[in-house]
Amino acid sequence: MTSYTRLPSVLFAATLVTTGLPLAHAVNPVFLKVTIHDLDADGDLPDDAALCLPAVNGLPVRGRDRSPAVEWSNAPAETRSFVLIMTDPDVPLDVTLLRGPRPIPVEAARDTHYHWVLYDIPATTTSLPAGADGDGFSPHGKPATRTQWGQRGVNANTWLMAGNPRLKGTYAGYDGPCPPENDLKPHGYTITIYALDIDHLAAKPLMDGPDVQKAIEGHVLAKGEAVGHYSLNPALRKAVAE
Repeated sequence: MTSYTRLPSVLFAATLVTTGLPLAHAVNPVFLKVTIHDLDADGDLPDDAALCLPAVNGLPVRGRDRSPAVEWSNAPAETRSFVLIMTDPDVPLDVTLLRGPRPIPVEAARDTHYHWVLYDIPATTTSLPAGADGDGFSPHGKPATRTQWGQRGVNANTWLMAGNPRLKGTYAGYDGPCPPENDLKPHGYTITIYALDIDHLAAKPLMDGPDVQKAIEGHVLAKGEAVGHYSLNPALRKAVAE
């Protein structure tokens, strides 16, 4: 088993105020150490975590869609709950590029999609095993219910699948990577853990990532992140394999 942590806390501290939510108590800020397990030596997510695998003879192939194992530490003693959010900030903004024949350049404008939203995680929980919040694709989505790990929020598939009658529905919890095969940029899937000073969010039904980020404002005691990369571009996957 390989562990991989991106952005050590000492580096991550310098960007907290400008790129993320302010800490609730920032005089002596604490930063969580977050680890995604089972990444390879290059920091890539395993195929088991992906919703899509490389096409075979031009036909799409569905992946296992298994949520990765995640572990975190260094939470303040007064932590009362955690939030987990997994984003892909590398989604091409121009949707006409996604399945086109032309390669998507690295410098193409990008958007952020939310792949995993889990909140009200008990303060006693400091890790999630592989498959904890999804082990297999569920057509029409997994329900936005509370599990033993926390309350599921809504992910981007809710909107991405809305135009497909066979798949549309409310997708909650984890659904993994499905980057376009013609993208020249490996996507960086960022898992962020927030330690909060409250037990439960003042939540409304079907909270998505931005809803949760707004709800935790002023309650963040500590924060940390780790990144796992993934690509379906055959050239990039070949380069990694070699």
